[in-house]
Amino acid sequence: MLTARWLSQTFVHWPYPPEEVQALLPRGLQVDVSRNAAWVGITPFLMASVKVLGAVPLPVSTFNETNVRTYARLPDGRNGLWFLSIDVSNPVMLAARVIGAPYHVGNLKIRTDGPVIHYTGERRGGGSRYRLAVRPGAPAEVTELDVWLTSRWRSFTQRAGVLLETPVEHEPTGLWHAGRSSICRRPSPRSACPSAPVGEPVVHFSSRVGPVRLGATRPARAARTSVFSEQTLWGR
Repeated sequence: MLTARWLSQTFVHWPYPPEEVQALLPRGLQVDVSRNAAWVGITPFLMASVKVLGAVPLPVSTFNETNVRTYARLPDGRNGLWFLSIDVSNPVMLAARVIGAPYHVGNLKIRTDGPVIHYTGERRGGGSRYRLAVRPGAPAEVTELDVWLTSRWRSFTQRAGVLLETPVEHEPTGLWHAGRSSICRRPSPRSACPSAPVGEPVVHFSSRVGPVRLGATRPARAARTSVFSEQTLWGR
């Protein structure tokens, strides 16, 4: 249904008490945990070469996106992403609200200053905004937690009380650990949960992911075999 490339992608994840993240999820989804914690992440990146049906470019096919996400699974064990918010600089993407995706339009920017990458974002109309600076390091020796935080092959949404899933496929790519220079977000990730995170953030960077392919959205209760393979995401 949609193809794209993800460029200059940073992941900053905080651990939270599972019961607090469970309260953010709709009925039918269970919080997914690793190291006895649920995880909430902010992920800014550049969407590039976006095409509908893999052939028709969007009116603006390259634009910035920042999403705030957590991780969930269905009762049968299939896991995926649950987006708490998605901000984009291209208003055309608001069409995805029809499947319940929480898109908002914002002024998002990415710039590079030597080895440091700076991200800024402010939602149109005020309110939520952030700035983030990271320093990518060397290619990572990928751990189980690294894969768990960055390898998901479906996303969940809800529309009119119906839980939906969208399959996602892309090729393995390199993953780097990154030093977090600074982050300031209002509301901060902790605004999604009543308490503070239960540990320090984990930061990753990927220069390029793609091509990325999103399949057709369907009811999540239909446990069909996906045409996409659930492979390990991050190559070395």
